[in-house]
Amino acid sequence: MDHIMLDCVEIQPPNPATASVIWLHGLGADGNDFVPIIPELGLGDAHSVRFVFPNAPQQPVTINGGMRMPAWYDIKGADIADKQDRPGIEASTAEIETLIAREIDAGIPADRIVLAGFSQGGAVALHAGLRHNTPLAGIMALSTYLPLHDSLATEASDANRGIPIFMAHGSEDPIVPIALGHGSRDRLLAAGYAVDWHEYPMAHQVCLPEIATIGRWLRERLER
Repeated sequence: MDHIMLDCVEIQPPNPATASVIWLHGLGADGNDFVPIIPELGLGDAHSVRFVFPNAPQQPVTINGGMRMPAWYDIKGADIADKQDRPGIEASTAEIETLIAREIDAGIPADRIVLAGFSQGGAVALHAGLRHNTPLAGIMALSTYLPLHDSLATEASDANRGIPIFMAHGSEDPIVPIALGHGSRDRLLAAGYAVDWHEYPMAHQVCLPEIATIGRWLRERLER
């Protein structure tokens, strides 16, 4: 099935890009949400990283009274891990696959592409990255959880069994409880994935120490 290319905010490096980070925002936000973080990551010009921040499509969200807003999938209740929207998650995954293909067509090897996301965007990054059929550089999942974990064993791609996974979470998160983050981490570890876990005394947000750690992790993935 053909998919319409998502509208994206793109930040180009001064030199021709040799790596890409596709970074998905959270529910109700947009592609500009994490743009201000880029200068804080410590990526020099030599890294030549293109940042791609796609905008989620507008759709009704059940937990918000059916209001239309930018969303990667529907949230049906307060327990976000219950009654998960498989069709919505899979549709967004297909859109991310289209973006990965575009980066590859532009000359970026798959193993120089990082999938990143915050909250809902992080859930889609995990779902898409673990199922992608060629090795990626890494997955960065912030303040999020592993969606549709029951199907991972049968759907996971062998190509990304060894993918580096960075997960960070706030210990005071009222939106995606830290217990859900811990459970997702533990499921991934039990499945044999390498998870670099970080926890911060914060709510549903990012903080400066976390951003510094993200920058170091990205440099380790892309300095070659």
